[in-house]
Amino acid sequence: MRAISTDKAAPSGGPFSQAVIAGDFVYLAGSVPRLPDGTWVRGAFAEQAHAAFTNLARVAEAAGSDLDHAVRVGVYLREWNDFAEMNTIFAQYFKGPVPPVRTTLPVALSGFDIEVDAVLYNGSPGGAAGVA
Repeated sequence: MRAISTDKAAPSGGPFSQAVIAGDFVYLAGSVPRLPDGTWVRGAFAEQAHAAFTNLARVAEAAGSDLDHAVRVGVYLREWNDFAEMNTIFAQYFKGPVPPVRTTLPVALSGFDIEVDAVLYNGSPGGAAGVA
């Protein structure tokens, strides 16, 4: 395993890695609407969502991958009413030929509106079993 850290994305908010590479997988920690200098983005939902997805993309890049390799994404929303807008923004960041699976949950976030995490796969397209 190898930890990934980049100053091009928001710093982790605790004693954990921004990402970890384990075999053919990259596990991206939860990304929130913060700038690389740690400043919180407090604007409208769209502004916060773009900041969170941009952080996720920058950490993926630091790991030698990109969001088109996502196989699983978790999206956590403070307000369920933001679901439709999140879907529109989500599609701007995940453009690969195979859309990732996703879980979206309303959660009690405090002071921000969205958090996103993901798992990326960088192995062969068919996977270990060769299934396409």
